[in-house]
Amino acid sequence: MRVLMTGGGTGGHVNPALAIANTIREREPDSEIAFVGTSRGIENKLVPKEGYPLHHIEIRGLRRSLSLQNLKTAVMVLTSVSKGKKLIRDFKPDIVIGTGGYACFPIMKAAALMGVPTALHESNAYPGVAVKMLENSVDRMFINFEDCKKNLKHPERAMVVGNPLRSKPGMISYDDARSELGITGKYRHFLLSCGGSMGAEQVNFAMLDLMKEYTSKHPEILHVHATGAIEYEIAKKMFEDAGLDKCENIRLVEYIYDMPKQMAAADLVVARAGSITLSELALEGKPCILIPSPNVTENHQYKNAKVLADRGAAILMEEKDITPEKTVDAVRSILDSAETRRSMQDAIRTLAVSDACDRIYEECRRLVDEHKQQAK
Repeated sequence: MRVLMTGGGTGGHVNPALAIANTIREREPDSEIAFVGTSRGIENKLVPKEGYPLHHIEIRGLRRSLSLQNLKTAVMVLTSVSKGKKLIRDFKPDIVIGTGGYACFPIMKAAALMGVPTALHESNAYPGVAVKMLENSVDRMFINFEDCKKNLKHPERAMVVGNPLRSKPGMISYDDARSELGITGKYRHFLLSCGGSMGAEQVNFAMLDLMKEYTSKHPEILHVHATGAIEYEIAKKMFEDAGLDKCENIRLVEYIYDMPKQMAAADLVVARAGSITLSELALEGKPCILIPSPNVTENHQYKNAKVLADRGAAILMEEKDITPEKTVDAVRSILDSAETRRSMQDAIRTLAVSDACDRIYEECRRLVDEHKQQAK
């Protein structure tokens, strides 16, 4: 197949696209696959590392209030779709597959207008702006939550498949991951924390407080925290000013490129509650503390996190309620109790879906074959 993948801006959009692309490449090694994104998104770091070409089309997201910026964006939308048509004529894809985010709109819309088969994945229960704008145009909607159908105009086009993940069950074991990362024999526990690919200020502040109040005083715990790209320099200065860079068991990084291995090795994960993150945690069976972003459509991260918390699979902490004491107590309650960790592992594993990529590949293959048959 000749495939154009699109979805950018954040790791939550790019990583699912990479997972689908890698599955296509595994199933059909002679496939030609390229990505389309903007020149500003995280795709510029992630896509080239996987060996795929990346084309740029400039587009910005709409603001949630009336502004001159939205008028400029509206003009950019029109010109970007025209550029998308040119890219499609040059590449001649059999299908265009999107994973959400404003970056996917131009090429998906252009493909639909040109009669190229299109498939779009929405990972959250409440669809994003780009997905809503594209819903009437695409041939197939893939969704993670059954509840997402309630928020679609055409639920009959939607197929529940789960979330496409780059991790696979048994991809690397807990023991092997710890050995490769140098944890075995050196640290008793591994605490992994992150606030998303672009960063989350309040999560960074909470983790810096945790480092000062707890992990810096427990050399048997390895604590790795990813700040995200936007917040890295600010967090790094606070990290160094507090003398935390002198602690051998604490590491501050901008982004975690080998997340499957890091997550496999972790005893506890502190993270946002984006749908992809939760699917990865479920697949790995990881106890977790979730700090949902309050700045998302329909507060969907809180709703995601509450599902896990109600099942005993996670501790839910809202930003407005975070204090250093509460964070330390939550972490200690999990790391100090093997029984608690086992209970949380069992609960979160009931939510795991392991074959989303295969389902998506097979349906996309069917769409392409049908289109070619109709064209004869």
